[in-house]
Amino acid sequence: QVQLVESGGGLVQPGGSLKLSCAASGSIFSPNTMGWYRQAPGKERALVADITSSGSTNYADSVKGRFTISRDNAKNTVYLQMNSLKPEDTAVYYCNLRDYRLRVRHDYWGQGTQVTVSS
Repeated sequence: QVQLVESGGGLVQPGGSLKLSCAASGSIFSPNTMGWYRQAPGKERALVADITSSGSTNYADSVKGRFTISRDNAKNTVYLQMNSLKPEDTAVYYCNLRDYRLRVRHDYWGQGTQVTVSS
């Protein structure tokens, strides 16, 4: 089992910045992909960004140029630096880890952390 613990959410004004962290523990299979998803009220959970063990990144179009994902493999931790935040970024942000052991996708999720962008 893999456990994911998130931190860093909170309230920020439009144009502000916030950094999320997520530390994974347990039986972590490598290689893997860690990332962030978010879910706003009335919307489905959607990918924000993810990053592979080797450092390849993927971003949703809505956050390109504003958010940066990174990871520290030694600490099994993924980060999301969020700059130029907009009210539409308001959502619950979930940390995700996935791997493909024996050709089967495995997903692990954090508890979610609230990010609110408001003046």
